[in-house]
Amino acid sequence: MPGMSRPEPTPDALRAAVARVVPSRLPALTQHLFEAATNAHQTQSLAPLRAFVHSWAVLVAIECHPARAGRLRELERIVGAGGLDPTEAIAEIRSIREDAEAGLRGP
Repeated sequence: MPGMSRPEPTPDALRAAVARVVPSRLPALTQHLFEAATNAHQTQSLAPLRAFVHSWAVLVAIECHPARAGRLRELERIVGAGGLDPTEAIAEIRSIREDAEAGLRGP
């Protein structure tokens, strides 16, 4: 999946990308899109749709790199378990997301 071209920032392109890299998340994408469209209509603002596109573009950017995606899941389990101090895990999660976001902006 590394080397997969970045999807266009549209719901259809993101849906296709999610179907390729993490198909188990398609129901969540569909629900999030429905909620974003409803909120956009109610508020007469594109902000909810922009947030939807950003959120799913970041997820695709992370999932296109299996090692990075695996590490993120491991860190999320550490934080969710609550047994250890999550400070370092949270910082690494933030770093993974920031790296993915930076990749969305291009070189």
